[in-house]
Amino acid sequence: MEIRKEITALLPEVTKFRQDLHQIPELGLQEFKTCQYLKGALASLGVREVHEVLDTGLVAVFRSGRQGKTLAFRTDIDALPITEESGVAFYSQHEGRMHACGHDGHMATMLGFAKYLSEHPDEIIGTIVLIFQPAEEGPGGAQLMIDAGVLEKFKVEQIVGLHVFPDFEEGVIACKKGGMMARNGEVNITVYGKSAHGAQPQQGADAILAASAIIQGLHSIVSRNLSPLDSAVLTFGEIHGGDAMNIIPGKVELHGTTRAFSDTVYDKLTNRVTTLATDIAQAYDCQAEVDFNHMYRVVDNDAQMVDALKVVAGDSYLESAPYLLAEDFSMFQQKIPGLFFFVGIRNEATDAIYPLHSNKLRFDEKNLLGGIQCYVDLINVLNEKGA
Repeated sequence: MEIRKEITALLPEVTKFRQDLHQIPELGLQEFKTCQYLKGALASLGVREVHEVLDTGLVAVFRSGRQGKTLAFRTDIDALPITEESGVAFYSQHEGRMHACGHDGHMATMLGFAKYLSEHPDEIIGTIVLIFQPAEEGPGGAQLMIDAGVLEKFKVEQIVGLHVFPDFEEGVIACKKGGMMARNGEVNITVYGKSAHGAQPQQGADAILAASAIIQGLHSIVSRNLSPLDSAVLTFGEIHGGDAMNIIPGKVELHGTTRAFSDTVYDKLTNRVTTLATDIAQAYDCQAEVDFNHMYRVVDNDAQMVDALKVVAGDSYLESAPYLLAEDFSMFQQKIPGLFFFVGIRNEATDAIYPLHSNKLRFDEKNLLGGIQCYVDLINVLNEKGA
């Protein structure tokens, strides 16, 4: 894919946007400084129509006299509760907060795109809606924006989003038709037993023993209750229980995540978790309460929109494998056709090798230009007949 000179010329400003935003990371629904920065940047670019949504979300709109679709482009704007160790000069100024998932790059891409549209209004077809969405990392700002009526108010017909991704080399644009990222949920299991002296275990019901059996038992679901051809994950990352080494605890809490590529598999997985956890707890004279927070859906890419991306990306396009990562862009795809793709940022020579959510994540802003080029060219291709 050739990056046109008009887009290459955006690099200094895109770099500044990214590095400024990297220094002010904020958690979901707390992105007040970020929102103010974005509003100021859009104003400086001459964007006249900007709407505030929720407390920290924004929608910028470009309208043309040329008949065409209403296309939305979305960026997430929140950060993670991580202490940065990337070594970059423009490191986070908010202690314990970091743009470790690349959302600073996504916002800079969108602002670069906005600058291009402002300077080239003749290339706008129909209506272009830029969505600056809070709280992708949680609790799920996409659904909040939908509930606030963003899609209906602006009559959005199709939506596009991207994610920088260190699994792919610099210059790569990666995507796939259908399910590319997983449906996910949070599972919380509370095991209730009966406390007793550690030297008299027969007088109690050991919640730790029951919890350990539950974890082992639940890990049989993926290998024995689901088809080997179905991808799914069940992971417990937290366990809390006990007060002293010589006390049988009466309560243990387990917290984990569930992932699957289809609603059918996801439902079977979560139903089986509930059944096994309660039955295993009873076998140890304990009780288990199982609660799910069902979060995002499958990132399900529209086939025709992926074909459009292949056209604009050209020889930079790479077929992506499916990933059991989750992304709330999927909530938009529940309402309208959507396209979500990866922008490669991996470069071993510059130490740009760390995964998303790493406190060492780093990348070169030049890679963001590929995303801008795709956005610009998609306006034309998606407005062609049948796209």
